[in-house]
Amino acid sequence: MQFSLGIDAGGTYTDAAIVRDSDGMVVASSKALTTYPDPLPGMKNAIDNLDPGYLKDIKLVSVSTTLSTNTILEKTGFPVGLIMVGDYVIPEDLPSNYWISVEGGHNSDGEELKTLELEAVEEFALKVKDKVSAFAVSSYFSTRNPEHELAVKRAVKELTGHPVVCGHELSQDLGAYERAVTAFLNAQLIPITHKFTRSIIEECEIRGIEANMLMLKCDGSVVGIEEALEKPIETIFSGPAASLVGASHLSGLATCAVIDVGGTSTDVAMMQDGLPELSSAGAVVGGWQTRVKAIRMETSATGGDSHVWVKHERVRVGPRRVIPLCRASAMYPDFLEKLKKNRVSKSHLGENVQATKFFIRTDFKPIELTKREREVYRHIEKEPVSYGDLIVKLQKRPSVLVLDSLIQKRLIQAIGFTPTDALHVLGEYTDWDVEAAKVGASMLGRLLKQDPEKFSMEVKQKVALNIAQDLIAYLVEGMPRNEIDRVLSNSHFTRFRIEIPVILLGGPVGAYAEYMKKLIDADFRVPEHADVGNAVGALVGKGIKRVEILIKTKVVPKSEELAAGSSEGGAESEIIRDTLNQEKKNVYIVFSPLGRKKFERHPEAQEYAEKIGKQLVMDYMQNAGLGKEDVRIEVSKKNLAPKGWTGPPMETKLVYVGVGIPKNSIAG
Repeated sequence: MQFSLGIDAGGTYTDAAIVRDSDGMVVASSKALTTYPDPLPGMKNAIDNLDPGYLKDIKLVSVSTTLSTNTILEKTGFPVGLIMVGDYVIPEDLPSNYWISVEGGHNSDGEELKTLELEAVEEFALKVKDKVSAFAVSSYFSTRNPEHELAVKRAVKELTGHPVVCGHELSQDLGAYERAVTAFLNAQLIPITHKFTRSIIEECEIRGIEANMLMLKCDGSVVGIEEALEKPIETIFSGPAASLVGASHLSGLATCAVIDVGGTSTDVAMMQDGLPELSSAGAVVGGWQTRVKAIRMETSATGGDSHVWVKHERVRVGPRRVIPLCRASAMYPDFLEKLKKNRVSKSHLGENVQATKFFIRTDFKPIELTKREREVYRHIEKEPVSYGDLIVKLQKRPSVLVLDSLIQKRLIQAIGFTPTDALHVLGEYTDWDVEAAKVGASMLGRLLKQDPEKFSMEVKQKVALNIAQDLIAYLVEGMPRNEIDRVLSNSHFTRFRIEIPVILLGGPVGAYAEYMKKLIDADFRVPEHADVGNAVGALVGKGIKRVEILIKTKVVPKSEELAAGSSEGGAESEIIRDTLNQEKKNVYIVFSPLGRKKFERHPEAQEYAEKIGKQLVMDYMQNAGLGKEDVRIEVSKKNLAPKGWTGPPMETKLVYVGVGIPKNSIAG
């Protein structure tokens, strides 16, 4: 009998599930704390907790992770140098502190507009190479000709040795700035994802697991893990995708809404007729619009380990993730006594100044620290210290902005009260130290004149309300949050009703179901094995590959080709200049992920496009462990031609979509 192993490394827990291939049943599952900065110990612990009798018969290992999503939400990614090539509008709110804009780029036909300013790029790379971990580059119309991005990549890698992510590698959609943001977000994740992927491969080798290894992508499809190692950018947001397909599998529902409450974030998405609903514009995470093809989802920084803090007699939840008090007490023997003795002046309360807030040093090595950051960082060690402890050590109040910066750089991690602590106080989830949770609830509740139980109930209801808001915001796109709040408050005898089942995933997620039923009229369900739904989802993703190819007809005088300019992000077609009085010829340009190629005859261009379209789909599928017999390729064609056009189409857009089930995949 054969089995499959699914692993999901989340922001808080690493889940593992073993599924019987013959019927798709979960036969074993486990959870372990995710470890930082090296996720390997957490994965080893999760696998160690499984019945070892199954491991020798595992033929498929598939993984997903929420680490990338959480990194973007918490703004704790590695520093990246951003290089923008071409004359396009650059907004003020750039995501990177290290960036440069240089001349270069192409037009919509892939012809060079200006010579690439490579010397300026090289000077910039040398200037910031010790301050960043990777580079991202986006060039104007690189989707039509990537030669400037590739030239930058070669030069920067040679000078710095750092990874370089190109915008055209991520998306063939128009929008140079959006591709720049996408490249930046993915570049900052490379060190994290690379270590995560290598750890999985090494652990399986050590255990003698000889299996086909896959990784779930952000659109709910799978990719071979070696390709994921080379291009980790394609695996971001795989955690939410895993929860979506996992919930569908565990509930047996082809159409449903899914809410996944993790340690750091809550994700809402939907399955329709057995397939994830995809975003037409690309994923939006942490407020940034990307060009990554992903499931459409609503993500908020509310999770079981979100920091609960009080200021101006108001309870606040998130956005940062902290280690819950109940868990910190189990990790550090003297922590409970430190917590009981900690005091903070009410006038100084803030996110980083709470009676329940402590700090510990992580294993990340500092890349660049200011003098003030170094001063605070050296006083934070492996044992928890409070804000008051730092005052004593520094003989002055440490800057809360410095503490915030050290958290963003992943050099220190915070401990604090969380929704998980609130559930411990209420007796609804008691895996850790209940007393530490009660002490924290008492400290914070005292500020609001509430006992620990009442304070914890308010936290629980606030989290449930946030989840309900996310669900409605997802299902009713464009509805203002204040209007959603008004209906949820039932102040006008109104109530939302949802016609499809809503599946809840996550550890103690069932604790929120009852209150959510009071807010929304819906069929909320918590399926068996909901606590490891992401690990199951890593196993049930289908092989899906989408390839877009554009054939463009260009009418030019035989003497020379007409120069054509266009604004990237605008209409895909151009108005061809009037050449009636000149002898003309047609040139057919094929734009594909492989680059740009010109042909003199339209049938040749179309034949080439069809060949590489199918080839790219099948190459991808084979890397995901699929054979030709397991793959179905669907082709759609859209021709564009102005009125009265008698020749070949001005533009032909070909979309190749391959769908398949991985070998050794569990039964669907």
